[in-house]
Amino acid sequence: MTDLILHHYWTSPFAEKVHLLMGFKQLAWRSVIIPRIMPKPDLTALTGGYRKTPVLQVGADIYCDTALIARRLEQAKATPTLYPEGQEFTCTTFAAWADSVVFQHAVALIFQPEVMAERMANIPPEQAQAFLADRKALFERGSAPRISAEQARQHWPTLMARLEQQLARSEGEYLFQAPSIADFSLVHCLWFLKSARQTASLVEEYPETMAWYERVMGFGHGTHTDLSGEEAIQIARAAQPAALPEEASIYPAGLQSGSQVSVSAVDYGIEAVKGELLFSGSEEFIVRREDEQAGVVHVHFPCMGFKIEVL
Repeated sequence: MTDLILHHYWTSPFAEKVHLLMGFKQLAWRSVIIPRIMPKPDLTALTGGYRKTPVLQVGADIYCDTALIARRLEQAKATPTLYPEGQEFTCTTFAAWADSVVFQHAVALIFQPEVMAERMANIPPEQAQAFLADRKALFERGSAPRISAEQARQHWPTLMARLEQQLARSEGEYLFQAPSIADFSLVHCLWFLKSARQTASLVEEYPETMAWYERVMGFGHGTHTDLSGEEAIQIARAAQPAALPEEASIYPAGLQSGSQVSVSAVDYGIEAVKGELLFSGSEEFIVRREDEQAGVVHVHFPCMGFKIEVL
């Protein structure tokens, strides 16, 4: 099997989600550390402009967004599954809710002046300012809900009370009995809050949640070896993209195979990727693009949460 290459950095909450997916499936992977803020030249050579963290590379195929990365890891190793039979809709719908609603609450709670001051205490002031400016640019456009710190503090006890009840009444040790994509899509939000002294108690004071948290975190990160961005680009250049999916295509109105398109996230980080539409299915769009450094690559996007437009 072609190596799984993850472009990430270790303090990213969504990267931690994928680290845990690797651990759950006991996968070996290559680790490419990318900058926390723009510019990200090596990553951009592969994605064409998509900037969110993380990104999965498999040869000359590039997978954007953790929802689609999870499905690609399921292809790499089907068991244990992230989508238990009969619970697929429940688990994926909950995962999408956690990745958006719960994550935005976590962001609002973390990005408070007193929290950020401590997190950046050992960073030169100019780097701290650059980071905050980058995150402002990341979130200032798009459709992601703007949750104030006051709202987040008000809502958080209700969210956690519901989680405590769900875990206490579950027939298994996870949200929906067996481990699933739902658990990993929620746990990274709580991991983010636990990474700061001032917000850790928002998780730690809930006993059912903490027991579940430790179980999920216990899957670990699989095994990884380091790889440079330059090496990853050369791997893409030397590879041929995988064959297109065999499932029937589903093209939105006005689109067809061969259309020149623009694809972008709709919530935040909405930088567009332009290329030739090769495939549109029930879960993903595949766009062909050619880069001076990386050569011909196929960039994969999930259908949900992204928009595609004809150029």
